[in-house]
Amino acid sequence: MSGAEKAGDLLFHLERLHTTPGGDVRIKKNLALDTGEVLGWCREKIAAPGAVITRTGKNWYVQIDGCTITVNVHSYTVITAHQNRRRVGEGRA
Repeated sequence: MSGAEKAGDLLFHLERLHTTPGGDVRIKKNLALDTGEVLGWCREKIAAPGAVITRTGKNWYVQIDGCTITVNVHSYTVITAHQNRRRVGEGRA
């Protein structure tokens, strides 16, 4: 299965995405979100045209707008999300 097919599988099953109460709190804290709909926010980001979806082992990693969202491949659980850290020297002209 190619990377595009794997990404398509996640996009095809967006309605199956869910998280735990702890995951909801963790995502909201890690990204400093000001929304009561963390899962809806994650779905929007995952479906966005600029999202880069990769699969490594049992997880999908969705990179979009400076953050990474981690989703379990088998259960479609949004495990966590965090802001990407800049590397030393990155972003300088």
